[in-house]
Amino acid sequence: MRARKVFMDSLVAHGVERIFGNPGTTESPLLDSLAAYPQLGYVTVLQESVALCAASYYAQATGKTGVVSLHVAPGLGNALGMLYCAMRANSPLVVTAGQQDTRLRLADPVLGHDLVAMAAPLVKWSVEVARGDEMGPILARAFKVAHDGPPGPVFVALPIDVMEQETQIAATTAGPVRDKPLAARRALERIAGLLASAQAPAIVAGDDVARAGAVAALRDLAEVVGATVWGESLHMHTAFPTADPHFRGGLPLEAQGIRKMLGETDVVLLVGGPFFEDVWYAPGGPFPKGARIAQLEETPQRLAYNHALAAGAVGDLAEAIGALVPMVQAKGGAGLPSAAAKRKASLAALKERETAAQRERAEKAWSRIPISMPRVMAELSAAAPPDAVVVEESITASIDFARTFAFSEPGRYFGARGGGIGQGLSGAVGVAIGKPGVPVLCISGDGSAMYSIQALWTAAHLGLPIVFVILANREYRVLKHNIDVYRQRFGIASQEPYAHMDLTRPPLGFVEMAAGMGVAATRLSDPAAIGPVVAAAFKSRKPYLVEIAIEGKR
Repeated sequence: MRARKVFMDSLVAHGVERIFGNPGTTESPLLDSLAAYPQLGYVTVLQESVALCAASYYAQATGKTGVVSLHVAPGLGNALGMLYCAMRANSPLVVTAGQQDTRLRLADPVLGHDLVAMAAPLVKWSVEVARGDEMGPILARAFKVAHDGPPGPVFVALPIDVMEQETQIAATTAGPVRDKPLAARRALERIAGLLASAQAPAIVAGDDVARAGAVAALRDLAEVVGATVWGESLHMHTAFPTADPHFRGGLPLEAQGIRKMLGETDVVLLVGGPFFEDVWYAPGGPFPKGARIAQLEETPQRLAYNHALAAGAVGDLAEAIGALVPMVQAKGGAGLPSAAAKRKASLAALKERETAAQRERAEKAWSRIPISMPRVMAELSAAAPPDAVVVEESITASIDFARTFAFSEPGRYFGARGGGIGQGLSGAVGVAIGKPGVPVLCISGDGSAMYSIQALWTAAHLGLPIVFVILANREYRVLKHNIDVYRQRFGIASQEPYAHMDLTRPPLGFVEMAAGMGVAATRLSDPAAIGPVVAAAFKSRKPYLVEIAIEGKR
């Protein structure tokens, strides 16, 4: 048999259902084999970064391996930005790229380069199949490594001549997935002791909580302890019910801001994440002085990676958190329930005040033209179907988004981990493919949308039920905010305008771009029209784009 058959058989053996790709000549062995493998659907995209991002979100939405087929050096180069985001999001991906015939290796062929070296900094393992006999073993290892914790992408280069070599070594897998380890009871007892004795406990929950199915257990723990719960600013999943009184939102992207938010916290439990990601340097650490830090992770790699701990444990998150609950109750004694209830009542009152403040903020800006961000989010939340999944990359509108939309469980929200912009449109395609038939609301800024506008064609090509909402303020608003912060932090007394941050002259026309890719679209400037248009778009069960003119930076 030829190695290309072993490659295709390996995908089938590992349960792959979709290949995301942009066709190229060196991928001819894969493309020419698809007819014999009807169980493998090929998702055609128009640019490699869109394929990579869509596969990443597909993996996040399904828990399955995302498989990507890229084209030699320029194609891989196009995808590297999204490969970075997939790496930061811990997406289990097998990323492949066709490679030129190995007999041309010393001749510097067209589009040739060292693909393994290009991908290596952004993946868990980077390898080129050197001979047909390696195909099966390399693919088996690639799928294993992609899912080893923390999960992430791997890269495999596929030379066109190697794909056509004969081999007797058939496709194989690494065997059944291994169960996650159980956390040591002694380590959990130490964490329980810290939480039980805390006067102002806080929990910071990362994406792994959602991926591990541990959200319900963490909510029980927060209830027993009376803990404030925070999320990460850049997150992919809902790691805690957002309307729950214990939940306070996402922490800032710099240590001083995190420290301020944590306030008088004396015990912090970090769960399921690489904590923390900073944008700006600030002296000192992210925790209040004297606070004791505990951490619970599924892999040793993350434990105490950035922060010194008073206690830590490695193990299955759902089981470990579930085991912590009775331990904390036992150690807290008779006084814990009343203390926890008092803390919860205080948090509930704070939640009510914040909800009222957001309503007031929206009411004050309700009739503003251009449309205000609070009004946009209120209209979108009301118009979206109850079963809609939201893919959000609203950037500077994210605060109003978080204060308006509520998510009680994972799988209903997907964010943009890693910070690279352009993930929203592509990610929505991957989520819609991973959740067939489920309506998807994609919210993106206009600057972000231009990084992956080609995703609209794939949505139209496949008839995906995605409503793309483009918030058009005709600027890179986040950069204007950031240059203000930069000037303040570095003592720059500048009155200069924001250079090269406006998307005007000419203005971007998303309705026209959508039409050119087969997606119906509407441009809105009247806030009262948002709800009816979005509701009608969802009823169509087809891809639809709504461009909304919103307020810019004042």
